[in-house]
Amino acid sequence: MIPIMRHPLDDGLGSRLSARTTALKANAHSPEAARRAWKSASAERQGLRERLNRMAAGIMRCMYCGDNLGTDIDHFEPISRAPLRTFEWPNHLLACSFCNSNQKRDTYPCDPQGTPLLIDPSTEDPNEHLRLALATGEYRHLTAKGEVTIQVFGLNRADLVRGRAGAFHTRRAVLCHARSLLYGDRKDEADRCLRALAEEPHASVLHAMLRSVDLPGAVVVLGADVVAALRDPKILDLLSLT
Repeated sequence: MIPIMRHPLDDGLGSRLSARTTALKANAHSPEAARRAWKSASAERQGLRERLNRMAAGIMRCMYCGDNLGTDIDHFEPISRAPLRTFEWPNHLLACSFCNSNQKRDTYPCDPQGTPLLIDPSTEDPNEHLRLALATGEYRHLTAKGEVTIQVFGLNRADLVRGRAGAFHTRRAVLCHARSLLYGDRKDEADRCLRALAEEPHASVLHAMLRSVDLPGAVVVLGADVVAALRDPKILDLLSLT
């Protein structure tokens, strides 16, 4: 899970969503009515999908697991709990069907004070609550919110752990290859390598590598050649273009 930058909506879509919310407040407050309104709002859903797709990491990746393609618009605070938030832009995230329908569903755990215990990657940095062990591909929780998020989304299920561990080795190889291309006067090819890397699943792996490069033991975990690549201003410049 990585931070997601939420883009502002254009006036047209924003106004239509506000009108939908006003209609809900005027006519009905029940989850059933909100679900019917959501189902009927095909134009608004399409507009939201397009904007969420552009916000997502890689090629429209799920904002929770970072692996599968985002197929669903998830209501972070579920309609069953907050029907009047059905059309609120800050309440929408892109999710795969597994994370949305199999894992999260209508789950929205809160602490005794009513504070949500799920990480919203569009409003907070997941790295404050989660730490990715690069060597194993497993998430470790740093806070209660991190622990609950791992449980609810199944972030340590076997396929994700294996995928992140494999992604770590792939990223190490691509970074070293891109650096060799760069210093072999093949900058365009290096750029294409890093752009392709950015479209792969598990963007959290590269984020974790970048965060760990200056920590004690980085050479042991990443390898000296990978550390050199991640500290290279030219590589970092190309990564910023992805």
